Amino acid sequence: MTILIIEDEPQAARRLETLVKELLPLVQVLDKVDSVKRAVEWFKSNPAPDLALMDIQLADGISFQIFEQCEITCPVIFTTAYDEYALKAFKVNSIDYILKPVDKNELQAALRKLEALRNNSDGTRKLLANIGEVVQKLSKKYKERFVVKVGEHLRTIEVKDILYFHSLDKATFCHTADNRNHVLDFTLEQLEEMVDPLIFFRVNRKYFVRAEAIQDMVSFTNSRLKLKLKNSDDADVIVARERVQAFKQWLDR
Repeated sequence: MTILIIEDEPQAARRLETLVKELLPLVQVLDKVDSVKRAVEWFKSNPAPDLALMDIQLADGISFQIFEQCEITCPVIFTTAYDEYALKAFKVNSIDYILKPVDKNELQAALRKLEALRNNSDGTRKLLANIGEVVQKLSKKYKERFVVKVGEHLRTIEVKDILYFHSLDKATFCHTADNRNHVLDFTLEQLEEMVDPLIFFRVNRKYFVRAEAIQDMVSFTNSRLKLKLKNSDDADVIVARERVQAFKQWLDR
């Protein structure tokens, strides 16, 4: 098997090469490149490897930009420091990814999965097609502003000025840094597709918050968390138990 490593951290690249060679003694690591630009040049001037190991965040951009500039015909395993919540697109599309620091057992499982796909031509075609779908999803343009009604007037609210979204009595509001609530014509479920999941997190059925809105966090019953939000009198902003782990990962990045 031939492998190309795309990683901008020299130590991480060396570790990947070491782990791969331990798992696949006959593997040939063709090259290690550290940027989008070099990766594009490599793919345009060399036959495709059997597998590419790609870090998402590179020195000059994100690795998805490689797919926009040249045709990738090999399976890919992404290595990334992104949290699991931000990677739900990968799960939906069944693309392998490994969270850093790379664990040997996880890498071995990913290599086994890709070996099974290589023995299944339909599976390989689906994998490559899904990479394109992920590129589109993670290159998605999120909303920058909302139009709201203030009395008889319309005004725009910049997303950067919104602390959190919340629902009340079947209506949805955005709460801004100047301590105002504005009614929106969207549900929280719709807003989840409209705003950047790296900036806002859905903590429960009623609240969708950004980190800057959180004034305090305390442990609560049943392994939950209670939040105190800026400019909010709601004492029951609770992070649902099933969301706590993803919430902590979202904060710790």
